[in-house]
Amino acid sequence: MQRAIGMVEFNSIARGIYAADQMVKISEVEIVTAASTCPGKYIAIVHGDVAAVEDSVQIGERMAEEFFVDSIVIPNVDPGVFPAITGATMPERIQAVGIMESFSLATMIICADQILKAAEIEPIELRLGNGLGGKAYFTYTGDVAAVQSGTAAGQAIAEEKGLLVNAEVIPSPSDRLVPSLL
Repeated sequence: MQRAIGMVEFNSIARGIYAADQMVKISEVEIVTAASTCPGKYIAIVHGDVAAVEDSVQIGERMAEEFFVDSIVIPNVDPGVFPAITGATMPERIQAVGIMESFSLATMIICADQILKAAEIEPIELRLGNGLGGKAYFTYTGDVAAVQSGTAAGQAIAEEKGLLVNAEVIPSPSDRLVPSLL
């Protein structure tokens, strides 16, 4: 069974909570996260099999009505995306570090999935909107070539959508910086 991830973004927190409830009541999905984000938005991220996630996202879009902002479904998401969203990653070793920043939460999830699929990379964190003025960023580690390759894959997606803020690769991060990334 393929694992999929889906997200619906709302510009009303109250409607977002209501719609998230409907999304999980009507479809066989689990919540990855459902929370308010900056600036005053709400996201509901679910996972499960592809058909259930597609149904859940459609329900969320329908329930959103005029409060709908954006949605995505990624049918065969890289398993590293889930712990990165919840901040539950702890790479054994930090090598080169990649940082990608986007104006869009949905685009950042798509980029993170592609970055992880492009090369042998470990996620550090996928931060979605909180304390970021509605932006999102993804930090990840691996050898320099892998981080550069992953960054190029994610950057291509964000640039195509016109939502890239910036992307950086740090080949050899300072030991004094590493704790702030974890």
